[in-house]
Amino acid sequence: MNEKDCMMLQYISEEQNITKAAERLYITQPALTYRLRQIEKEFGVPVIIKNGKGIKLTQEGEYLVTYSQKVLSDLRKAKEYVINMRNEAEGHLRIGVSSYYGLYKLPLILKSFISTYPKVQINVDSGWSHEIYELLLHEDIHVGIVKGDYQWYDQKYLINEESICVISEEEINLDILPKIPRINFKVSKPGGSNRYSSLSQTIDDWWYERFNESPQITMQVDSYETCKEMVKNGLGYAIIPRSFVNPSDELYTIDLIRKNGQAIKRNTWMLYRELSLQFTIVERFVNYIKSLK
Repeated sequence: MNEKDCMMLQYISEEQNITKAAERLYITQPALTYRLRQIEKEFGVPVIIKNGKGIKLTQEGEYLVTYSQKVLSDLRKAKEYVINMRNEAEGHLRIGVSSYYGLYKLPLILKSFISTYPKVQINVDSGWSHEIYELLLHEDIHVGIVKGDYQWYDQKYLINEESICVISEEEINLDILPKIPRINFKVSKPGGSNRYSSLSQTIDDWWYERFNESPQITMQVDSYETCKEMVKNGLGYAIIPRSFVNPSDELYTIDLIRKNGQAIKRNTWMLYRELSLQFTIVERFVNYIKSLK
């Protein structure tokens, strides 16, 4: 199997559809089917079988997909290493960033970085921090920028920290929070199920240190902007990171403080592997992020 065959197996696995896989490879369906039959002939086993109106991989096909993933990963690493031998910042840099950072911070950073290193091609994945962390664990990205604290035992760099605050339409006393409605932010996993985040745990720790009763959560929303709009319309209070509150919102804010006087912060981290710094492109990007402070 060559590189294109490996990509074909990847796309078939992801799409479970011959036509869509062919479209991603920019070839015709008959051409893909022909190449698939050649692979089956080479290995002497069926790779796919019909599954209703679609297809699914056989057990042998699943193994070949796993094998193709390793081949593509090794080939990618070899290309990066060979380019790095010139000690020039060029090639593909793969980074993952939390959605907020990707929206408000990353564009200007990349614009400046690319102007300095024009030979660099940057691939960006943006999403929830736990998704970016998973990409880093599986070595799908070189550098991950996430919000919150993760058990990462390799290299990490604190980019910034922000306060967590109660927001309300009118000035309120924290003591009455259990008696009034709360608009709660929820984190959703792919597929729609809810996920309990480290920030949720931090807020709960603060809450039950202060109160003996549960909050009156009347709304669950999936964005901090929605939280703000609900609060602006007098539907309750919310607890969100301060970076999402602007002076133009005209909201009252109170930072969360522990009983011991410690302010509650949410950190933004850059995570990467020490081994990745052998690639000039990664080393330059990591140092560039560090230079922004």
